[in-house]
Amino acid sequence: MQGRIHSLESFGTVDGPGTRFVVFVQGCPMRCAYCHNPDTWEMNGGTLMEPEYIIEQYERNKPFYQGGGITVTGGEPLMQVDFLIELFTLAKRKDIHTCIDTSGIAYNPDNIELVEKLNKLMTLTDLVMLDIKHIDPEHHKDLTAQPNTNILKFAAYLDEKKVDMWIRHVVVPGITDDEKYLFDLGYFIGQFSNLKALDVLPYHTMGESKYEKLGMTYKLAGTPNMDKTKLVDKKQAILNGIKKRRAEMA
Repeated sequence: MQGRIHSLESFGTVDGPGTRFVVFVQGCPMRCAYCHNPDTWEMNGGTLMEPEYIIEQYERNKPFYQGGGITVTGGEPLMQVDFLIELFTLAKRKDIHTCIDTSGIAYNPDNIELVEKLNKLMTLTDLVMLDIKHIDPEHHKDLTAQPNTNILKFAAYLDEKKVDMWIRHVVVPGITDDEKYLFDLGYFIGQFSNLKALDVLPYHTMGESKYEKLGMTYKLAGTPNMDKTKLVDKKQAILNGIKKRRAEMA
């Protein structure tokens, strides 16, 4: 089973715990306005790679990954579930920590065949980093061109499967920085016992030049970088939502 791979990164430090070997897969149905990797969208692009090759690349620098492991990101990793199962099966044989960085968009609870494969994959997965772009359904569609219904269901699925979950949320000025929606996001994720971390990330414009090189229109042109000094308050709004939900559940 080959996977369509955009690129490999030997020393990732923001893709899960420790130093990570990062696999960027090719193909994503999301069209996030602030995506930094629009070159990963095309489903049939990338380079075909065998799972064994990726494990070999990891093994070359294995001493550096103590406390780390392999993270598969994208693109959208869950568009290639069969490949992930093979890759993570090999990884677990070598006691490698496995992480998936996903938007959750590929999850469909009505697709029995997919769910069965995900059930297998989750037994091989140590951590899922779930990017929730926007908690509000309509704003989510505006931002990503996709609904968030199954994404939110995927969070509940991970809780059911007892897979550790980190939530990631990018704060974009004027788009995802409204404190009501941040509170609502916190209130939603506060119900899950598998929630292990919350990463609140500042929007930046560094990806804009890539759109120019690709001849693509950057939808957020003119949107300023997120003021990092305001991130503490934005994160606190999410934490307030989490606390309220958990207080109600106590």
